[in-house]
Amino acid sequence: MAEYLASIFGTEKDKVNCSFYFKIGACRHGDRCSRIHNKPTFSQTLVVQNLYINPQNTSKTADGSHMNQVTDEEMQEHYDNFFQEVFVECEDRYGEIEEMNVCDNLGDHLVGNVYIKFRYETDAEKASNELNNRWFGGRPIYAELSPVTDFREACCRQYEMGECTRAGFCNFMHLKPISRELRKELYSRIIGSGIKRRRSSRKKDKQKGKENVPE
Repeated sequence: MAEYLASIFGTEKDKVNCSFYFKIGACRHGDRCSRIHNKPTFSQTLVVQNLYINPQNTSKTADGSHMNQVTDEEMQEHYDNFFQEVFVECEDRYGEIEEMNVCDNLGDHLVGNVYIKFRYETDAEKASNELNNRWFGGRPIYAELSPVTDFREACCRQYEMGECTRAGFCNFMHLKPISRELRKELYSRIIGSGIKRRRSSRKKDKQKGKENVPE
Protein backbone atom coordinates (compact mmCIF):
# COMPACT_ATOMS: atom_id res chain seq x y z
CA MET A 1 0.00 0.00 0.00
CA ALA A 2 2.79 2.42 0.92
CA GLU A 3 4.53 1.72 -2.40
CA TYR A 4 1.32 2.40 -4.32
CA LEU A 5 0.71 5.71 -2.52
CA ALA A 6 4.30 6.74 -3.19
CA SER A 7 3.93 5.88 -6.89
CA ILE A 8 0.82 8.07 -7.36
CA PHE A 9 1.97 10.97 -5.14
CA GLY A 10 1.46 14.27 -6.94
CA THR A 11 -0.29 12.67 -9.93
CA GLU A 12 -3.92 13.02 -10.98
CA LYS A 13 -4.65 9.64 -9.34
CA ASP A 14 -3.65 11.10 -5.96
CA LYS A 15 -6.95 12.05 -4.26
CA VAL A 16 -5.23 13.61 -1.24
CA ASN A 17 -2.43 15.82 -2.60
CA CYS A 18 -2.92 18.48 -5.29
CA SER A 19 -1.17 17.44 -8.51
CA PHE A 20 -1.23 20.99 -9.92
CA TYR A 21 0.51 22.44 -6.88
CA PHE A 22 3.07 19.64 -6.94
CA LYS A 23 3.89 20.21 -10.65
CA ILE A 24 3.43 23.97 -10.98
CA GLY A 25 3.77 25.37 -7.47
CA ALA A 26 0.39 27.10 -7.88
CA CYS A 27 -3.25 26.08 -8.00
CA ARG A 28 -6.23 28.06 -9.31
CA HIS A 29 -8.28 27.06 -6.25
CA GLY A 30 -5.69 28.44 -3.81
CA ASP A 31 -6.52 27.79 -0.16
CA ARG A 32 -10.00 26.59 -1.21
CA CYS A 33 -8.54 23.53 -2.97
CA SER A 34 -9.99 20.24 -1.71
CA ARG A 35 -6.56 18.61 -1.91
CA ILE A 36 -3.45 19.27 0.17
CA HIS A 37 -0.78 21.73 -1.01
CA ASN A 38 2.44 20.26 0.37
CA LYS A 39 4.62 23.35 0.72
CA PRO A 40 8.30 22.39 0.80
CA THR A 41 10.48 23.19 3.82
CA PHE A 42 13.54 23.17 1.55
CA SER A 43 13.93 23.55 -2.21
CA GLN A 44 16.28 24.97 -4.84
CA THR A 45 13.36 26.95 -6.28
CA LEU A 46 11.38 29.90 -5.00
CA VAL A 47 8.40 31.61 -6.56
CA VAL A 48 7.82 35.36 -6.34
CA GLN A 49 4.10 35.76 -6.87
CA ASN A 50 2.62 38.23 -9.40
CA LEU A 51 5.87 40.20 -9.63
CA TYR A 52 5.91 40.96 -13.36
CA ILE A 53 3.28 43.37 -14.69
CA ASN A 54 2.78 43.10 -18.43
CA PRO A 55 2.15 46.57 -19.96
CA GLN A 56 0.04 44.98 -22.70
CA ASN A 57 -2.40 43.72 -20.05
CA THR A 58 -2.58 46.89 -17.96
CA SER A 59 -3.15 49.11 -21.00
CA LYS A 60 -6.41 47.35 -21.94
CA THR A 61 -9.83 48.91 -21.40
CA ALA A 62 -12.93 47.03 -20.20
CA ASP A 63 -13.89 46.05 -23.77
CA GLY A 64 -10.43 44.55 -24.43
CA SER A 65 -9.11 47.38 -26.62
CA HIS A 66 -5.78 49.08 -25.90
CA MET A 67 -5.67 52.59 -24.39
CA ASN A 68 -2.01 53.07 -25.30
CA GLN A 69 -0.70 50.69 -27.92
CA VAL A 70 2.54 49.02 -26.83
CA THR A 71 4.63 47.74 -29.73
CA ASP A 72 6.23 44.30 -29.68
CA GLU A 73 9.68 45.92 -29.62
CA GLU A 74 8.79 48.09 -26.62
CA MET A 75 7.24 45.08 -24.91
CA GLN A 76 10.37 42.98 -25.36
CA GLU A 77 12.65 45.77 -24.15
CA HIS A 78 10.47 46.32 -21.05
CA TYR A 79 10.46 42.61 -20.26
CA ASP A 80 14.21 42.16 -20.85
CA ASN A 81 14.95 45.08 -18.50
CA PHE A 82 12.73 43.57 -15.80
CA PHE A 83 14.21 40.10 -16.22
CA GLN A 84 17.81 41.33 -16.09
CA GLU A 85 17.17 43.52 -13.03
CA VAL A 86 15.62 40.68 -11.01
CA PHE A 87 18.15 38.07 -12.17
CA VAL A 88 21.25 40.17 -11.44
CA GLU A 89 19.90 41.44 -8.11
CA CYS A 90 19.05 37.95 -6.86
CA GLU A 91 22.29 36.38 -8.05
CA ASP A 92 24.44 39.13 -6.54
CA ARG A 93 22.60 39.03 -3.20
CA TYR A 94 21.72 35.38 -2.72
CA GLY A 95 23.76 33.02 -4.87
CA GLU A 96 24.25 31.22 -8.17
CA ILE A 97 21.09 30.87 -10.29
CA GLU A 98 20.57 27.82 -12.48
CA GLU A 99 17.32 28.92 -14.10
CA MET A 100 14.78 31.74 -13.96
CA ASN A 101 11.36 31.75 -15.60
CA VAL A 102 8.44 34.19 -15.79
CA CYS A 103 4.84 33.13 -16.45
CA ASP A 104 2.91 34.80 -19.26
CA ASN A 105 -0.39 33.31 -18.05
CA LEU A 106 -3.42 35.46 -17.22
CA GLY A 107 -4.93 33.38 -14.39
CA ASP A 108 -4.60 35.06 -10.97
CA HIS A 109 -2.59 32.18 -9.51
CA LEU A 110 0.08 32.35 -12.25
CA VAL A 111 0.05 35.84 -13.76
CA GLY A 112 3.47 37.46 -13.44
CA ASN A 113 4.90 34.68 -11.27
CA VAL A 114 8.70 34.56 -11.27
CA TYR A 115 10.36 31.20 -10.56
CA ILE A 116 14.04 31.29 -9.58
CA LYS A 117 15.95 28.03 -9.27
CA PHE A 118 19.20 28.43 -7.35
CA ARG A 119 22.15 26.06 -7.38
CA TYR A 120 21.88 25.55 -3.62
CA GLU A 121 18.82 25.11 -1.40
CA THR A 122 20.35 27.34 1.29
CA ASP A 123 20.49 30.25 -1.18
CA ALA A 124 16.82 29.79 -2.13
CA GLU A 125 15.84 29.75 1.55
CA LYS A 126 17.82 32.93 2.26
CA ALA A 127 16.28 34.66 -0.78
CA SER A 128 12.76 33.64 0.24
CA ASN A 129 13.20 34.98 3.77
CA GLU A 130 14.77 38.27 2.76
CA LEU A 131 12.58 39.05 -0.26
CA ASN A 132 9.46 38.98 1.90
CA ASN A 133 10.80 42.06 3.68
CA ARG A 134 11.32 43.99 0.44
CA TRP A 135 9.28 45.96 -2.11
CA PHE A 136 9.42 46.08 -5.90
CA GLY A 137 7.82 48.73 -8.08
CA GLY A 138 5.97 50.18 -5.10
CA ARG A 139 4.43 46.82 -4.15
CA PRO A 140 5.37 44.35 -1.37
CA ILE A 141 7.08 41.15 -2.53
CA TYR A 142 5.51 37.76 -1.74
CA ALA A 143 7.99 34.90 -2.07
CA GLU A 144 7.94 31.28 -0.95
CA LEU A 145 9.80 28.05 -1.65
CA SER A 146 8.32 26.10 -4.54
CA PRO A 147 8.15 22.34 -5.21
CA VAL A 148 8.95 22.95 -8.90
CA THR A 149 12.43 21.83 -9.91
CA ASP A 150 11.73 20.43 -13.39
CA PHE A 151 10.13 23.12 -15.55
CA ARG A 152 9.62 20.71 -18.44
CA GLU A 153 6.90 19.02 -16.38
CA ALA A 154 5.34 22.35 -15.41
CA CYS A 155 5.17 23.89 -18.90
CA CYS A 156 2.34 23.66 -21.41
CA ARG A 157 3.60 21.60 -24.35
CA GLN A 158 0.83 22.87 -26.63
CA TYR A 159 1.84 26.48 -25.90
CA GLU A 160 5.44 25.74 -26.87
CA MET A 161 4.16 24.43 -30.21
CA GLY A 162 1.77 27.38 -30.62
CA GLU A 163 -1.29 25.16 -30.26
CA CYS A 164 -2.71 25.90 -26.78
CA THR A 165 -6.45 26.64 -27.08
CA ARG A 166 -6.82 28.00 -23.52
CA ALA A 167 -4.60 31.02 -24.25
CA GLY A 168 -3.43 32.81 -21.10
CA PHE A 169 -5.90 30.96 -18.86
CA CYS A 170 -4.18 27.60 -19.21
CA ASN A 171 -3.30 25.99 -15.87
CA PHE A 172 0.17 24.95 -17.04
CA MET A 173 3.02 27.46 -17.32
CA HIS A 174 3.30 29.64 -20.41
CA LEU A 175 6.87 30.88 -20.03
CA LYS A 176 7.69 34.30 -21.49
CA PRO A 177 10.98 34.19 -23.45
CA ILE A 178 13.73 36.78 -23.14
CA SER A 179 15.60 38.06 -26.18
CA ARG A 180 18.42 36.01 -27.66
CA GLU A 181 20.94 38.74 -26.83
CA LEU A 182 19.99 38.85 -23.14
CA ARG A 183 19.99 35.05 -22.88
CA LYS A 184 23.52 34.98 -24.24
CA GLU A 185 24.61 37.71 -21.81
CA LEU A 186 23.07 36.03 -18.75
CA TYR A 187 24.34 32.59 -19.76
CA SER A 188 27.87 34.00 -19.89
CA ARG A 189 27.29 35.60 -16.51
CA ILE A 190 26.10 32.30 -15.01
CA ILE A 191 29.22 30.51 -16.20
CA GLY A 192 31.51 33.30 -15.00
CA SER A 193 29.82 33.62 -11.61
CA GLY A 194 29.92 29.87 -11.07
CA ILE A 195 33.63 29.67 -11.82
CA LYS A 196 34.36 32.67 -9.58
CA ARG A 197 32.37 31.26 -6.65
CA ARG A 198 33.96 27.81 -6.93
CA ARG A 199 37.44 29.32 -7.02
CA SER A 200 36.61 31.41 -3.96
CA SER A 201 35.26 28.33 -2.17
CA ARG A 202 38.39 26.29 -2.96
CA LYS A 203 40.57 29.17 -1.74
CA LYS A 204 38.68 29.31 1.57
CA ASP A 205 38.95 25.52 1.96
CA LYS A 206 42.70 25.70 1.44
CA GLN A 207 43.03 28.49 4.00
CA LYS A 208 41.01 26.49 6.52
CA GLY A 209 43.21 23.48 5.82
CA LYS A 210 46.34 25.47 6.59
CA GLU A 211 44.80 26.79 9.80
CA ASN A 212 44.03 23.25 10.95
CA VAL A 213 47.51 21.87 10.30
CA PRO A 214 49.24 21.26 13.70
CA GLU A 215 52.59 22.93 14.21
